Amino acid sequence: MTELVTDGLAAWAIQAPDRNAVVFDGHDAVTYRDLDRWTDAAAQAHRRSGLAPGDRIGILGDNSLEWIVAAIGALKLGAVVVPLNSRFTADELRYLLEDSGATHVLSDEAHREVAETAAGGTGAATAGLASFTALRGEEAPERVPRPDAGPDDVTQIVYTSGTTSRPKGVIFSHRSTFNLIADFAMAEPALRPGARIIYLLSMSGAPGLLWHILHPLTRGLTIYYERGFDAPVSLRRLAEERIQIIAGVPVLFEQMAARPEFADADLSAIELATIAGAPARTSTIRAWLDKGVPLRQAYGMTELGGISSVNAADQALTRPESFGRGTVFTRHRVVRPDGTDCDAEEPGEIIVSGPGVTPGYWNNAAAYADAMREGWFHSGDVGVRDAEGFIRVVDRMKDMIITGGYNVAPSEIEAAVLELEGVHEVCVIGVDDPKFGETPAAVVYADAAVTAEAVTEHCWARLARYKVPRRVVLTDGPLERMASGKIARRAIRATYAERAVAQPTSA
Repeated sequence: MTELVTDGLAAWAIQAPDRNAVVFDGHDAVTYRDLDRWTDAAAQAHRRSGLAPGDRIGILGDNSLEWIVAAIGALKLGAVVVPLNSRFTADELRYLLEDSGATHVLSDEAHREVAETAAGGTGAATAGLASFTALRGEEAPERVPRPDAGPDDVTQIVYTSGTTSRPKGVIFSHRSTFNLIADFAMAEPALRPGARIIYLLSMSGAPGLLWHILHPLTRGLTIYYERGFDAPVSLRRLAEERIQIIAGVPVLFEQMAARPEFADADLSAIELATIAGAPARTSTIRAWLDKGVPLRQAYGMTELGGISSVNAADQALTRPESFGRGTVFTRHRVVRPDGTDCDAEEPGEIIVSGPGVTPGYWNNAAAYADAMREGWFHSGDVGVRDAEGFIRVVDRMKDMIITGGYNVAPSEIEAAVLELEGVHEVCVIGVDDPKFGETPAAVVYADAAVTAEAVTEHCWARLARYKVPRRVVLTDGPLERMASGKIARRAIRATYAERAVAQPTSA
């Protein structure tokens, strides 16, 4: 029997029972004592529903206290949590349920219909997250039996699109979760008991459950969870609640800095502000630095536990694109195709070794063997290390598009567009977008009868909203290809990016 990822919550419920564990939407606070009791009751409810240790349970819904409680309750029982992206279509969700072998699916009312459609035929039982509301304040008659878990037992499976048309399930275990927490505890002193942290994105990804529920609850922090990002509300929350830790994608910081009230907002309590998903603009970094808040570039991906390195505070302006040199136990290299280390300023692939790296992909040992070689995870990102060892990302080997904090695989969109009758070729690229930072754009070679509107309408029914190309460029001839016969994505990006930006958006 090993330590569980929920043991931290139970410990703080004894050591600091009246400290707020979670404050939702700025007003609904739950103490450590009450959250421990509520999740005990949730674990009992899960067991009554037939959920058993080792079973996979999908959770689908917008940010809510019930989402948090249902997830922790399942973990206390020894089940495996599968966060489901609330923007996915039924077809996309069905694949995740089938691949994970989920036996249960929970959803909020807004996603009940898509959850039931996705679960249809998979054998998974569906239920509502609202049922956990009534358990608040209820004293569980007894704790569920402590699961007989091993350190490498799976606790959650987070699906990421990667660059293939089928998502891969990234595994987290008790061991890998604790390793990640311990590594960053030594690297970042701001992550201390009692500190106030805010999270502005969706709970459905690795940053949600791992980084902004399990991590802070294990450390005894207070989490300020928002129903959704709203620039003026979030900015006010930072100031009024004296938030000390914030993490997000560039567009969040850009939109808050653009607010007229930003100039007078008191942000002096912030000790740690990390920015990831794309390089931050120097103007954005300067705006926050002028408020006394250095925005520190972070690097990571789901397979690395979300974040594997954060730039040092004193480098935030002098090296704004650098993500630092790793943590206490996590190392990064930039290598050539033959595995040898690149010279300073020589581009190469970023590879990572550390205790928080995923122990595997669910049901996909071949993909993991391809990514994890000789103890190093091959990220697929192109980076450059300077003479002092600081690394910056210069391109994405896998051509990932990051829009509004979500990872989007161009090949998944391309596969959907190619289903449309009359389409011959398509290349999806990421282009600048003032709202989402980056957005998918489709460059399409098709029959004259195919319109841009037809392409986007076709995608609406097949893809999550954020994956639908917001801009479509139609060409009158075949797309450029490399000597190998592959689509020349970089050349197409260079040719069509500006034209794509000039196209009217589809939403």
